Amino acid sequence: MKISKQIKSTTLLIIAAVIGLYLAGCSENSVTPDNQTDDEYIKEVILQGTGSSQQDDEDLMSNEAYDFDDGGAVGNGGGGDTPIDTLLKWGRRVTGVNVNVNITSQGDSLKIAEVTRTINGNFIIIGIVSGLQDTIVKPFTEVLKRNVIFKRIGHNPRPRFNWKLYKVSMVDGETTMPQEGTQYVQMNKVEVYVNNNLAYTFQGPDFTQNVFTPRRFNGAGIPEIHHGDQVRIKVYTYSTQSEPDIVVWHWARNAFGFHREPFVMTSQTPNGQYWDRTYEKTFQIYGQHRFGCFNGFISASTHKSLFDDSPSEFASDLVGTPYRVLP
Repeated sequence: MKISKQIKSTTLLIIAAVIGLYLAGCSENSVTPDNQTDDEYIKEVILQGTGSSQQDDEDLMSNEAYDFDDGGAVGNGGGGDTPIDTLLKWGRRVTGVNVNVNITSQGDSLKIAEVTRTINGNFIIIGIVSGLQDTIVKPFTEVLKRNVIFKRIGHNPRPRFNWKLYKVSMVDGETTMPQEGTQYVQMNKVEVYVNNNLAYTFQGPDFTQNVFTPRRFNGAGIPEIHHGDQVRIKVYTYSTQSEPDIVVWHWARNAFGFHREPFVMTSQTPNGQYWDRTYEKTFQIYGQHRFGCFNGFISASTHKSLFDDSPSEFASDLVGTPYRVLP
């Protein structure tokens, strides 16, 4: 009996030791993803988000490029554009994204990240050319820039408990190939009216100067809208082109693919050899729009970008704003 009890006691000790080693191993493995520098963690958030299904402001950067991807030529039905002349379908297909994140420190409390995304893809147009349906593919490169500031909230060994998004700017971008967008058309100001009230004014032409502070740091937060809100966006442009440019609002994907809203030109004033124009669009936040944080984009492209079949004709100015959808 005594021998049996000793065996049982020894066995229990061995099991306890094994469990202890197992738990220690799990604990060690659990901190491995956090065994990174502060800058590495910040880059991870910018590239991958927090995995909170777009509920956190930090998730904005990770979806930036593909929030602007149509996946190819998109039809005009399902809440998209209305037919324009012989244009049947059009859209961007992103084929590659390169992200450069340049981080600098301001003392021990702030990390400033300059984020540059270089997007390569094809601008695909399906239309009627000389009485026949044709598909035109225009390879393009677009560069998007955004500034992000993270603020220290602690001194934990794990960086994820130390840094939170403190400020995030709008996105400013343009095509760089085949044509430099702002050499042809440039957006200078955007006004947003919600339910007929002027809610936001964004100044350009460098829209990264428009910065939002999250509510967790007592800021106003990113722009907020609710299901059913009526939104009117007014865009002010400066154009070198005699033909009106094509201005479009791109927002979160819905059941029909990428959701687009075309603007209507509401004024045009000669400015020497150039033109000052305004474009407007009123739409409603559809009831199926997901809740959370998203990037909405405005593109201003030359008329030839969509209506000239030459691959060398594609110039577009780009502005992106974060927004949050609430019930």
